[in-house]
Order: sequence, then C-alpha cells, then structure tokens
Amino acid sequence: MLSKVKSVALQGLEGFCINVEADISTGLPSLDIVGLPDISIKEAKERVKVAIKNSGYDFLSRKIIINLAPANLRKEGSTFDLAIAISILSAAGIINNSINDNTIFIGELSLDGKINKVNGILPMCIEAQKYGMNTVILPRENSGEAEILEGMTVVPVQDLRQVVGYLNNEIIIETEKRNFIEYTKINKKYQLDFSDVKGQKNVKRALEVATSGGHNCMLIGSPGSGKTMMAQRVPSILPDLNFKETLEITKIHSLTGNLGENNIVLERPFRNPHHTVTPISLVGGGRNPRPGEISLAHYGVLFLDELPEFNRSSLEVLRGPLEDNKITISRINSSVTYPCNFMLICSLNPCPCGYYGSDKPCTCSVETIKRYLGKISGPLLDRIDIQIEVSNVNYNELQNGKKEESSEIIRNRVNKSREIQRKRYIDDLITMNSELTPKLIEKYCELNNECKKIIEKYFDKLGLSVRGYNKILKVARTIADMEESTDIEKDHILEAIQYRSLDKKYTVLIK
Repeated sequence: MLSKVKSVALQGLEGFCINVEADISTGLPSLDIVGLPDISIKEAKERVKVAIKNSGYDFLSRKIIINLAPANLRKEGSTFDLAIAISILSAAGIINNSINDNTIFIGELSLDGKINKVNGILPMCIEAQKYGMNTVILPRENSGEAEILEGMTVVPVQDLRQVVGYLNNEIIIETEKRNFIEYTKINKKYQLDFSDVKGQKNVKRALEVATSGGHNCMLIGSPGSGKTMMAQRVPSILPDLNFKETLEITKIHSLTGNLGENNIVLERPFRNPHHTVTPISLVGGGRNPRPGEISLAHYGVLFLDELPEFNRSSLEVLRGPLEDNKITISRINSSVTYPCNFMLICSLNPCPCGYYGSDKPCTCSVETIKRYLGKISGPLLDRIDIQIEVSNVNYNELQNGKKEESSEIIRNRVNKSREIQRKRYIDDLITMNSELTPKLIEKYCELNNECKKIIEKYFDKLGLSVRGYNKILKVARTIADMEESTDIEKDHILEAIQYRSLDKKYTVLIK
C-alpha cells in the first residue's frame, strides 16, 4: 500500500513543502529512506521502528520504502520522524481515515513513542501557510510558537498513540489560541534602567538620538566611565516590538532554540558576544548555515565591548551587513540569507592603559596606541553614525541626590520620534532614518543655505567620506524629528557634526 503525508523542510528561513511517501510491499523485510536525507534522517528508521513497536502497533515485516520528495532537495534534522511514522502507519492501515492534504506533521520521536520538542517550528509553520497548509500536528512543547499565527490550526500532541487516536477520530485534542495582544499584556520589566546612571547627560542624549533613528553608536572613554553600563540599558529605551517584528525575531531564535518560556520573543534582543568570537559565530555559517550573533540581534542591539580586543577579521565581516541589513551565506549545496537589521553599539578605551586624553596620565606610546586602535579600520569607523566621548563622572554628580530620568520617560520620546519616521516613510518601504538610501536622503534631508555652509566647512576639516557625509544628514534628520521640526535647521546639523568629532581626534591613530 502507498500513503502520503506532508512536512516542511527549511533552508535558512525559507521553507519547502515535503511529501513523505511510504510504500509497503512484499519482499525482504527492510526500511529504506530515499530523497537526499542526511545522517540524522537515515538514523530515523531505527527510531521510528522502535517507537511504533513501543506504542503498541505491529511493525510489518515487509519491505518499506520512504521517499522524501522533491528528491533533489537535501533534507536534514530529526523533524521528519513523526511524518515518517504516520506515513508507515497509514500505509499499513492502522490509521483508518484519510489524512487531509492541508495538514503537516513535525516532530522528533523517542524510542517510547513520545514526541520531542524541535527547533524551527515557527518558520516552518509560516512557510507551510504559504503552501496553503492550515493544520499542523506538532510536539506539545512547541505549541506556543505556532499558536500566535492567524489561520493556523495547531494540534499539540505528546506521543504517537495520541496522534493515531486523533487521526482516527477516537480522541479530541483541545487547542489553545493566543493572539499578539495577549502576549503584549505579559509584564515586560527591564531590570536595568537609565535612572541608575548618574550624570553623563551628553552621552544619554547621544544614545537617545541613536535609538530614535536606529543609528550605530560608538562610546569611547577611560575605564569606569560607564560605557558598558549605559550600553546595557539601551534596550530599555527602544520602542516596543510590533507584531511583524516579533514574528521575524522569533523565527530566527526558534531556529537556534533560544526561545524562553513564552515561546515567543517579547523584548528586543541584546547580544553581547565575547571578544574571542569567530567571524562565523558573529555573522553565521557552518556546514549547514545557522544564524550568527548579528541575526540574533535583529531589530535589537549588538554590543561589542572593548572593540579593539576583537579579532580584526571578525570586525571586518560586519561591513556588509551594517549597510545591507542582511547576510547571505553561500555554501556548495546551498545559499541562505538571514536578516540582520540591528543597532551596533561598541565601546572602547582610547588606549591600552585607558587614560589617553583623560585627567590621569597615559603611559602608552604613540606607536602602542596606533597598534591598539589599528584593529578598527577606517571603513568600519565610517559606518558608525555617532561617535561620542564618555568622560568620568565627578564626585558632585554622584552625590547630588538628583533623580535621573527613567528609561520609560526616554522611551516615550523615542516612540514619538519613531512614529514620525514611520508615517513619513510609509510609502518608501523603510521605517527609520538609519535606513535612508542616497536617493531618499536627497528627498528628505534638504538643507538650507546656512546648513550647507556649515557642513561644507566641516567636510574637509573632518576628512569626511561621502558615507560620513550621508551619516551626518541622517543623524540631523533624526534630531529634527525629535524636536518635531519639518526642516533640518542649523542646530540639528551642528549637533550631528559634533557626534563625528572622533573622526578628527583619532583619525591619525585609526586610519
């Protein structure tokens, strides 16, 4: 007998509908799986055999062939176990009813018939919907990921017997449905708050500008000045996630198994890799390409602490993703693309001892400082919109008892600015100023004669590239939005130029 059920395979975040076909015929007892399976799928035949027997069903001593179609697409992982078992049981007549063509099966089998949790459920279900699939039978532990999808019936199951009983209409499985609004009601309280930061008014302002427009930011200052402390609090002033952003982030984290107890990402990511991170771990890759830190930071923050300590090759791979907001990883058998629209925040000391340019004496020679900062290339520095020096807080600022502004107050202003940008760019397929293309910069960042004279004066003085020039215009546009100004004025340009002052001070050491 021949039976056919459906499942889903992923290449990156792109999905393909897979027909799992089982044929039982006369011949020497065997179970073979064809259709370009990887080792984990080939091993599935042993798991499936034992799981069926331990679930109380007779495993026919006949010749069984499983075909995973289309046969020219390589399949990997243990997510096909359930589909393979169901196709065999259907072909053997143990499942009496016909299986709906719009139903997909996802899950890994234990030897006792239990269905185990797998990674990548959400992207699989989203891709399945594109092929017209509207019902998914999956592990109970994964049900929370798929329940948020509109138009998808989620059937959570615990073991193989429960699946057979459901398909034979012997039992009814209750399904839950939670919409996005219910998820947003879950209390999101950031433990870190900007009210903890004493002083540093200029740095807080720079970070508010950066978050308002989604700009990359560099903090440079001596040890103990609060660079890391403030960077860690940036997620607390970023706007709340909307439904589209939540789905995109959760899809990526689902692939790597990083979802929390809610089975959905409710807060913007904050990724802080150690400086020993490899280029592949940072941007993604491997034999079967997986998302890297930049994709896990999608719609959130990638924080690189002590930037010069990172391997230069690791830093240089960021140049493309910072401009394109996506990373394409090519291998012999496949090419996958992951989104990586993140906000880069990096911090560094000005020299190995940390006190170059501060009140404390610096013990480093010029050559030592050059070698230290030499890992930061000019092209990478050029891609950082805002570069701000962080000074040490004095004793009076620490002890003045003044209540600092909370993250909630700052976030409200950021939300207001982001909303202005969203409405302005509603027809341009972007949402914030950092995404402006050169063509859109000409359209939305027009300067009056006074502003043109100011930026002309500083163009050569700061040694700006065309990219650096465009970055200033983008930041100025953000500052204008924060003040609800339709036009970019003199003060907006001057403040934006101020955030590129490190180009002049450190250019001889970095470039």
